[in-house]
Amino acid sequence: MNRAPRTKRFEIILDRFGNLAVETFHYIALFIIGCLITWSAVHTLIEILTVKRYASIDDILLLFIYLELGAMVGIYFKTNHMPVRFLIYVAITALTRLLISNIQHEHKASMDLVIITGSILILAAAIFVVRFASWHYPSVIKSKHQERPLARGTTPRPEDDELA
Repeated sequence: MNRAPRTKRFEIILDRFGNLAVETFHYIALFIIGCLITWSAVHTLIEILTVKRYASIDDILLLFIYLELGAMVGIYFKTNHMPVRFLIYVAITALTRLLISNIQHEHKASMDLVIITGSILILAAAIFVVRFASWHYPSVIKSKHQERPLARGTTPRPEDDELA
């Protein structure tokens, strides 16, 4: 008769330990990713300043990619929400960088340019769809201790999680 409460308590302890282990891994992995992004951005900046002595448009767009990745990691670190829009922004910036590089090196129109431009247009439309959906169908903001739905017509933002 006493076995059921003991088993339940043991399951609760294991569940708490599992949650702690997952959360610890989550924070460590995000910290490592953030450090790698910072390291790569600093390495690129040092290369621009010492070796090249000027920043090309490719270099500037690469630094924007690092900025967007860093912002995405920061938002994910603070809110535990994956900001899908930032992934799309990174993809658009990377494709723009590829487009500019192709135009600078080839100096002629090609089917690759049309494909890259079409891809950028599709990704821009995807951002519109994501924004529209988050505006009209808001998600639930989850705090570590409670859940509360957003008011209709509002978009979840990282600072909203702090208010929860």
